[in-house]
Amino acid sequence: MTAPAPSDAPRPLGRPGDPAPPEPRPLGERRVWPRDFSDRLSAPLPGVRAYARLVREGGVRPRAAGLADVPRIPYAPAPLPEPRPGELAVTWAGHASFVVRIGGLTVLTDPVWSRRILGTPARITPVGVPWAALGRVDAVVLSHNHYDHLDAPTLRRLPRTTPVLCPAGLAPWFRRRRFTRVTELDWWEAAVLDGVRFDCVPAHHWSKRGLTDTCRSLWCGWVLTAPDGARLYFAGDTGYGPAFAEIGRRLPGTDLALLPVGAYDPRWCLGDVHCDPEEAVRAAGDLGAARMVPMHWGTFLLSSEPVLEPLLRTRAAWHAAGRAREDLWDLPVGASRVLARVREGGAGTG
Repeated sequence: MTAPAPSDAPRPLGRPGDPAPPEPRPLGERRVWPRDFSDRLSAPLPGVRAYARLVREGGVRPRAAGLADVPRIPYAPAPLPEPRPGELAVTWAGHASFVVRIGGLTVLTDPVWSRRILGTPARITPVGVPWAALGRVDAVVLSHNHYDHLDAPTLRRLPRTTPVLCPAGLAPWFRRRRFTRVTELDWWEAAVLDGVRFDCVPAHHWSKRGLTDTCRSLWCGWVLTAPDGARLYFAGDTGYGPAFAEIGRRLPGTDLALLPVGAYDPRWCLGDVHCDPEEAVRAAGDLGAARMVPMHWGTFLLSSEPVLEPLLRTRAAWHAAGRAREDLWDLPVGASRVLARVREGGAGTG
């Protein structure tokens, strides 16, 4: 399976026969949503008995042998790159947190700079990017409200005027914390900030933050498209399913896909909501993505697979799919890659 080389032509927003691409919605629009989004679930959520079995079988943490490779998790912090016009840069801070430079903007994805999150041991690798090194943050995108993706202590570090883009039903959380530029979107809606288009796209997941708010807000991924056509897909947190192929049809020509490859074992419990490495590689193909960055591993202990297994299985699956090794950007925590999109249909470099 070979992905097409990127070009400098503007990316289309759909193909013949697909629904018309939506007009961008106003930034900061206040909207009324359903009280519950359970009808968006791809599969039933596990019940109390399933969670009891998960704990009984030790499925929430790797065993001692699976933790032995923690010192081998790649960690290589370096100064943030300064991309030139026409370049797309990503830096992995850990888990699902990236610093994305696209269309002249600096965008944070699901920023978690805390050492510890609720109910989970401290992170096993340090944050790859010092907060002081970020400089101006032009926007934040959130995929859903789970604690390993929506981290209140990290967000408190931001100016309250920072633009936030989040899925439907989550804006009140930010407004209670005095964020003033919050845009919430439903699936297949979009907004534009300083020329960069943010498309909210479906994910196979769920939401919950407290005891009584299951699925009270939506969950999503994001497609970011620069004025020059550079396109990045950020999955957030998701299982494998038909959403990837639909995203690929409606928003073709993804240059780079940030896809989760960890927190997948045991499959009987996590298979519907977390991709395993082979599924993530398949999802990259469904999207038509030219390149993939593995994420959602090597930071927090959320499941029982050995800590280095997601990386090794992703590399093996990428090779088995016939994809070029240079198109798998398996970044160490703290590392960056820059994609220069060449004019006249030439291949990009990274």
